[in-house]
Parts: sequence; structure tokens; C-alpha cells
Amino acid sequence: MTNIYFVRHAQPDYSCTNAELRPLTEEGQRDTLRVVEAMRDIHLDFAVSSPYKRSYDTIKQTADEHGLTIAIDERLHERISGANSNNPEMFRRRWADLDFCESDGECLRSVMDRNIAALGDILDTHRDESVMVGTHGTALSTILHYYDNSFGADDFMRIIDFMPYIIRLGFEGRELVEKEEILIVKKEFKGGNNH
Repeated sequence: MTNIYFVRHAQPDYSCTNAELRPLTEEGQRDTLRVVEAMRDIHLDFAVSSPYKRSYDTIKQTADEHGLTIAIDERLHERISGANSNNPEMFRRRWADLDFCESDGECLRSVMDRNIAALGDILDTHRDESVMVGTHGTALSTILHYYDNSFGADDFMRIIDFMPYIIRLGFEGRELVEKEEILIVKKEFKGGNNH
């Protein structure tokens, strides 16, 4: 079995408006230790992350402890958000129609397609290994939706406050056969423009 440990980033500092460079808050930095603790006794063969700083920084200490260098996959980045697009009404509109997006944003289908392409490559290249993936709330949600299309707005809204959050997906080849939540740290989503 191939085990993929998706790690949704810890609490970001929304005062930084650059989505790619947005760092973790001091509290978020402390919470990365929860990731280290949760993953300490799990064998890891490979680590890969979104290029966004908050995702990379959330798994960095865990990767270091496991002696792993973190690869970067550009396809794993978060949804490109348009202006004023992160609110419950827009969340529900996007989940009701995966092709819907604001004029300056990215639709969920696009996010899902590139994240699933990246995951497919990971599954093919690291078959029967354990892989840690630094990810985001929306990106991860589209992956979960891909394997279970009943995953929608309500499920997304459930995990929006989980920072960090770890879920293990177990695969036989490319078929999802197991799903297990490993770590849930609840924080209030502050409504930033990319999460």
C-alpha cells in the first residue's frame, strides 16, 4: 500500500497579502510541532510540498526529523483567489459548480485537475512508500472530492478551521482504499484571500 499523508498548513498570517509568500503566524509556527509529534513514529520515504511558504514551513521540521529534503511540485499550490472570494456564499457557489470562478480567480475543477495529476505522479513514482504532502484547504478538498464526489461545501467548511490538519489516504496502485484523519488542530479561519 502507498500511504499519502496530506498535511494542510498551520495558521497563516493573513496580513501578508502575497499568497505565495504568506508565512505562518507565531502560533502557526508553534503548531508545526504538533505535526512533528503526529508524524514522529510514522516511517516516511518522501516529502513534497506546494511551493507556497506556509505549506512548506508546516512540514519542514517533520521532514528534517525524518532526514528528508522537501521536493516542490508547482501543481500542488492553492486555488488562485480573486478579490473578495473567500466567504460562505462563494464557497457554496464554487462547490455547486466546479467550473464556476470569479473573473480573476481559479475554478475548483482546475485546482482538482492539477492536484490529481501531481498525486498520480506521486503514486506511480513512490508505489508502496509513505509520502508526506504539504498542502492547502481547498487543494486538499478537491482531492477528497475527486475520490468521493459527495465531498462538498459542508465538508470543506468542516475542515476550513483545521490548521494544521493531517489525513492519510491509503492506495493500492491508484485506487483509494483507506482514509484516516491523523491530526486536527482547530483554529478560526480569518477569511484571508487564499488558504
